[in-house]
Amino acid sequence: MDEPLSNLDAKLRNQMRAEIIKLRQRINTTFMYVTHDQTEAMTLGDRIVIMKDGYVNQIGTPRDVFNKPVNLFVAGFIGMPVMNFFEGCRLLLEGGKYYAEIRGVKFELSDFQQKALKHNGQAPCDIIAGIRPQHIRVGSGELTAVIEVSELLGSEYNLHARSGDDEVVMVIPTIGLAEDVSMGSKVHFDVMPELIQLFDKETGKNLIWYDKESAEAHAPVCKSYDFE
Repeated sequence: MDEPLSNLDAKLRNQMRAEIIKLRQRINTTFMYVTHDQTEAMTLGDRIVIMKDGYVNQIGTPRDVFNKPVNLFVAGFIGMPVMNFFEGCRLLLEGGKYYAEIRGVKFELSDFQQKALKHNGQAPCDIIAGIRPQHIRVGSGELTAVIEVSELLGSEYNLHARSGDDEVVMVIPTIGLAEDVSMGSKVHFDVMPELIQLFDKETGKNLIWYDKESAEAHAPVCKSYDFE
């Protein structure tokens, strides 16, 4: 199937996704589905192949490519709204523990992240920190941002803000929200350290999920293939 739903309106597209899922279950065969719409890929696919410029960047389940992107391209392609990328960050190693420094604030990484970085023998370096909009908490923390656009979507807000030179998108629930999130307001926000993605500034590879010696040590298949 080559982008079969591209000309449908949003409501009919949602209905047809469900029909395709039921069709596949009924005839019990493999479908190859080509799409630029990541929502279709995430909802319809058992395994997703993410390609760029004729190369496979990552193969994995929808959960894997969302939670374990192997590089900046995959991280920025999968997820809506797209992942936030903070430039000018550092991976620090102090007292035998790794920290991610984002805009001058240090976050101690989780036990799993510590283990993965030590396994890879990762040295301190400049990084790009990736944080999904759903993994940001508004109303606490040392980081600040000024809201430029506030979108009310019923049960949640999509907040488009600026923190220094970085654009930040936050998805927060409307229930129990005490912070002023109107346009132009300043908010404090925090991130969940265990969900920070750490990308090498030079190569774009995810330092947690990419093993330099064995590409399959932590990640799903993430080798590149030349189809020429």
